[in-house]
Amino acid sequence: MQNRQVLEAKRIFVQNAFELMEKSGSECVFLFLNSSEEYCWFFQQDFPKDKVVLVLPRDLEVDFSVAQKPGVRLIRSWSGNQSRFSRIKYAFMHGVLDGFISVDSKVICVLGPWGTPHLDTLTIHDLGLSWSEEFPFDPRGLISNQSFGVVLAMVDIAMDIGASGREGKAVGTSFIIGDTEAVLASSHQAVFNPFKGYAREERSITGAEVVESIKELAQLDGALIISEDGYAVAAGRHLDISGPDSLLHRGLGARHRAAIGITSMTKAVAIVVSMSSGKISIFESGKTIATLEPVSGRRLV
Repeated sequence: MQNRQVLEAKRIFVQNAFELMEKSGSECVFLFLNSSEEYCWFFQQDFPKDKVVLVLPRDLEVDFSVAQKPGVRLIRSWSGNQSRFSRIKYAFMHGVLDGFISVDSKVICVLGPWGTPHLDTLTIHDLGLSWSEEFPFDPRGLISNQSFGVVLAMVDIAMDIGASGREGKAVGTSFIIGDTEAVLASSHQAVFNPFKGYAREERSITGAEVVESIKELAQLDGALIISEDGYAVAAGRHLDISGPDSLLHRGLGARHRAAIGITSMTKAVAIVVSMSSGKISIFESGKTIATLEPVSGRRLV
């Protein structure tokens, strides 16, 4: 249990975020909390609840009966550790998908280290202006793409793989989502397709068994193909489009270049997990639209 002095310091810190929101003309405050105790503490304060988007770990058990006040918006985030900026970008993508913010919103973020009750970081983001090549975030094209929800569901799977690999071994893989016919026409099976012959309802990425199978099959050479409505189509697929070999892309590996190539030639979205770092890269129209950085001490390279 945190002592009164610590709790008061936290209250002042969050209150400063609301004052900055008002002075900067921002729309809302994204408040990242890590425990049920923090969740209850938040509702005991007199913060303007209708100006907050709460970001909670996906697997956190909380008593939602304490949140009966109208206007509270909630994002359930990937449960693993990420860098601060990665957590912010992940939350912004879900915020755009859920309609809490738009791609040109101005937003305040308050967060601290993952898994602790400590708040020590306050940032302001103008989504229409502030993103750079070092901090890519541009989901504007995805908003009108009916596979946006499927992409974010696959991001969660990719984050699990990037953080922990599979059975203690680092795994690199890629998921190609949407425009399935064009993707299949631009690729071929490198191994036998393990999804072939299964009924459509047995291949939904909402099924726990399918998710575990995808994580296992991510160890195969080749990409996993996912339909825009969330069904596994193929695994072990070799992309016949190699992607650019310019100086700009010379530092990228074969998976990343292939992801650039396939998304340049089709309307698909690609998610690539780096074997060396576990970093997640999302590609659309031949460009990196976001990168996310899971962190886990369990991951071995």
